[in-house]
Amino acid sequence: MDGDDETSGPMIDEIYANGDDGDKRSRRAIMSADHLDIEAYAGLYGGRTKIMRLLFIADKMNNPTTQLEALRMAYDEIKKGENTQLFREVVQKIDGRLGPAYAMDTAWCESVDRRAEQKKEKLDNELNAYRTNLIKESIRMGYNDFGDFYYAHGQLGEAFKSYVRTRDYCTTSKHIIHMCMSAILVSIEMGQFPHVTSYVSKAEQAPEALDPITVAKLRCAAGLANLEAKKYKLAARKFLETGPELGCHYNEVIASQDVATYGGLCALATFDRAELKSKVIDNSNFRNFLELVPEVRELINDFYSSHYASCLEYLGNLKANLLLDIHLHDHVETLYDHIRHKALIQYTHPFVSVDLNMMANAFKTTVAGLEKELEALITDNQIQARIDSHNKILYARHADQRNATFQRVLETGRGFDRDVRSMLLRSNLIKHEYNVRALRKL
Repeated sequence: MDGDDETSGPMIDEIYANGDDGDKRSRRAIMSADHLDIEAYAGLYGGRTKIMRLLFIADKMNNPTTQLEALRMAYDEIKKGENTQLFREVVQKIDGRLGPAYAMDTAWCESVDRRAEQKKEKLDNELNAYRTNLIKESIRMGYNDFGDFYYAHGQLGEAFKSYVRTRDYCTTSKHIIHMCMSAILVSIEMGQFPHVTSYVSKAEQAPEALDPITVAKLRCAAGLANLEAKKYKLAARKFLETGPELGCHYNEVIASQDVATYGGLCALATFDRAELKSKVIDNSNFRNFLELVPEVRELINDFYSSHYASCLEYLGNLKANLLLDIHLHDHVETLYDHIRHKALIQYTHPFVSVDLNMMANAFKTTVAGLEKELEALITDNQIQARIDSHNKILYARHADQRNATFQRVLETGRGFDRDVRSMLLRSNLIKHEYNVRALRKL
C-alpha cells in the first residue's frame, strides 16, 4: 500500500494493526448479544408498547424458551389492564405450553368486558349532557376520557378519533399540546407515522406551552417517524437533538437506550466525518444517552478512529438484538450496508493503492467478497479507483493535479481580464460624461 503523501506512513501502520488478528492494540471487551435479557429489556418500557415489544420478540424468536418467557411476561402485563382482545390472542399463542396458570381466564374476560360496557355507557351519558349544556371544557374532557377508554381496551382507531375531536374544544395552548401528544401516542401504536409528523408539527406551533420534557418527547416521535420513512439523516438529527430531560418519561413509546441506538446508527450511516465529530462525539447531551449503551458509543468512536475491524465486530454482536427491536428491525440491513460502505470508502480514500488481501483481513471478509463490494461502489461512482484482479490491488484514480492547477490559473486570468475591461469601459463612460448627456437628452 503506497501513500500519496508523507503522512500516509503512520496511517498504513495503523490500518495494518487494525486488520491483523494478532494486533497489539488493546481490545475492548465486547458484550455478546446472543442472549437477550428479556426481563431487563421489558423493564425499560411501560404501557402498551411493553406488551407489543414482548409479543414482537416472541414472534421473531426461534428459541422456544425465550419465546415462552416473552409470552409469559406479556400475559402478566395484560392482566394488569383491560384489553381482553389482546389477552385472548396471547393465550392462543401460548397454547397451553405454560400450564394452567397461563390458560384462558374466561371469568376475568367477562368481568372486564362487563365493566367496560358499564363505563362506556356512563361516559356516553356524561358526554351527551355536556353537549346539551355546551360547556366546551367538559366536552373536551368527555372526548378525552373516551379516547383513554378506547386506548385501554385496544380500540386504537376509535381512540385516535376521540382524541382528535377534542381539538375543536381546546381553549389553551396546553390543551392543544395534550391533544397532540395523545394523537401521537396512538398513531405510533397504529404505525401511522404520517399522522405522527403532522401532530408533532402542530405541537411545535405552540412553543410557549412546551416544557423541556415535552420537547424531548416530540423530538423522539419525529425521529421515529423519519426512521420509518427511511429518512435516516433527519431521524439522526431529531434523536441527537433530544434533551437528557427525557429520562424515563416517555417509556410508553421509547427508552433512553433506544435514543442512543437509533440516533447513533442513523448518524453513522449518513453523517460525514466532520458531522460525526461535531454532532455526535462532541455532543454533550447525546453523550448522556450513549453512556447507557457502551457498545454503540464504542463502535462510533472506533469508526471515527478508523478501527474498522473493531467497529464491525461491535455491529455484528449487536445485530441479533437489533433485529428484535419493533421499530428498528426493518432498517438494520440497510443501515449496516450504509455503514459498511462508508467504512470501505474511508479506508481507501487516503491512499494511491491498497492491498486487497490486507483490506479483506481488516473487514473480516474474503478477497472475492471484497472485490464484489468494491466493484459495486466503483460502479456507483462512490470510489474513484480501479481493481487489479490479478495482483489483488486497488489503484486510486486521482485527478491530474497539474492540469487542474493550470485550468484554475487560466480561469482566474480570464476572470481578471473581464474585470479590468469592465472597469476601463466604466471609466471611459464617466470620462466622456455619457450618462449625463443621455439624461440631458431626456
